[in-house]
Amino acid sequence: MALVKKGARLINVDGTAYRWRLRGRPTYDQGLVRAPLTYAVEHADTPGRTLVVTTNQPHPSNWFGRQGSPILPAQVADSIRTALTGGWTPESPGSPFHLDQSAGFVSSH
Repeated sequence: MALVKKGARLINVDGTAYRWRLRGRPTYDQGLVRAPLTYAVEHADTPGRTLVVTTNQPHPSNWFGRQGSPILPAQVADSIRTALTGGWTPESPGSPFHLDQSAGFVSSH
């Protein structure tokens, strides 16, 4: 399933274009700071298998005002490289590839 293009950003990693996007509003658990921020990445030209990255920080729009740092393009590029090394094939069809980088996330509860 392809990402919604509205709000998505393009990033070039090692000569390949990708599109990545954060969910604008937090999920219920992200709003309560029970779950960390996630974002999705796909190949820009041939969307296939989506990469879902779970970070170790809260969603910036959580309901408790808990501060998290912004997701920087360098972090996205590092996650893409890690996922590619771990077996993510972005141009192939299939279920989402999950990359869990949530070590160190502290829930509000």
